[in-house]
Amino acid sequence: MSVSEPTILPSAVTAAHAARRTEIVSSLVAVGLALAVGAVLILAWGANPLTAYGALFDGAFGSWNSLAETLLRSIPLTFTGLAIAIAFRGGAFNLGAEGQLYLGATASAFVGLMLPGLPSLILIPAMMLTAMVVGALWSVLAGILKLRFGANELITTIMLNYIAIFLVAYLLRGPLQEAAGYLPQTERLAAAARFPNLIEGTRLHMGVLLALLAVVLTHVALWHTTWGFKLRVVGLNPRAALNAGINVTAITVSAFLLSGALAGVAGYMEVVGVQRRMIENLSPGFGYTGIIVALLGRTNPFGVLAAAILFAGLQVGGSTMQAASGVPSTLTTIVQALVVLFVIGRGAFDTLFARGKAV
Repeated sequence: MSVSEPTILPSAVTAAHAARRTEIVSSLVAVGLALAVGAVLILAWGANPLTAYGALFDGAFGSWNSLAETLLRSIPLTFTGLAIAIAFRGGAFNLGAEGQLYLGATASAFVGLMLPGLPSLILIPAMMLTAMVVGALWSVLAGILKLRFGANELITTIMLNYIAIFLVAYLLRGPLQEAAGYLPQTERLAAAARFPNLIEGTRLHMGVLLALLAVVLTHVALWHTTWGFKLRVVGLNPRAALNAGINVTAITVSAFLLSGALAGVAGYMEVVGVQRRMIENLSPGFGYTGIIVALLGRTNPFGVLAAAILFAGLQVGGSTMQAASGVPSTLTTIVQALVVLFVIGRGAFDTLFARGKAV
C-alpha cells in the first residue's frame, strides 16, 4: 500500500492559516519579551535602553554597508537554519550542522585549489556540489547510526561535530596548509573560484541570492511535493507513516542527506564569498545558531529567513551598540539566549491566545 497527498478541505486550509498566524504572533511576542528583558539588563548596566537599541538597529540596518553586512551574516545562518529545519520536519534532530559546515567548506576549498584552471561557470558549481555531497555524507552517518543501532542523533551529531572540526584543524595544519606555513589556513583561492561582490563598496556577494532561492525551493519541497508530505507525516508520527505505507527509513535518510547538504553549502558560502580560502576558525558557531534560527522560524523556510536576518542584525549591530552606548556587545548574546528561552516557552503564549479566543 502506498500513500499519496490527500485532498485538502477548505476548513483544513483555514485552520492551517489560523495556526500559522498564531505561530507568527507567538514568535514576535517571544522576541519582544527577550528585548524587554534585555532592556532591563541595559538599565542595570547604567545605560539608556533606547539609545542602546537605537545604536544596535543603526549598526545593523542604518546604512547600505551595515545592511549589506547583516545580509552577509544571514547567508550561512539561513542555510544552517534550513538544514536543521528539514531534519526537524522529518522528526530528526541534526545538531551536527557545525561539523557538516566545516567539512563542506574544506572540501569545496580543496576542489577550488586543485582545479584553478577551470572557468568560473564550471568551478564554482563544482565546489558547491562537492560541499553538498561531503556535508550530506557526514550527516547521513548519524542517520545510519540512528536507524541501524538506535543511537540517539542528539549525541552522535554533536560528537561528529568534534571529529569534523578537529579533522579540519589537522588538515589546515598539515596537508592543506598554505606554503608559508604560518597560519592554519589554505592558499588563497583563484579569482575564478570566488563569488563576485553584489554591491560595489560592500562585501555582500551573490550568495544572498542563492540563499533566497534555497528558501523558496525548500518551501516548495516541504509543502508542494509528495516527498515533503511524507517527510512531515514521518516527523509527526513515524508509526502512523509506516502503517500508511511510507518508507520511513528512506524518508529519514533523505532528510539527513538534504540537511547535511544545506549545512555544507553554508560553509561553501563562507569560503567562496567571504574568506576566499579555508581557515581554521571559519565559523563563529553558525551551525549552533542555526538551531535557534530554525526554532524561532518554526521550521518554516520563510520564518527561518526572517529569523536569520534578525540574528544576523543582532550580531552585526552588537559592536555598534557597544561603541555608542558602552553596553558590552555580549549583551546581544544574552538577548539571543533569552529569545531561545521565550521561544521554548511560547507554548504558553499559544495557550493564552487560545483561551483569549474562547472567551
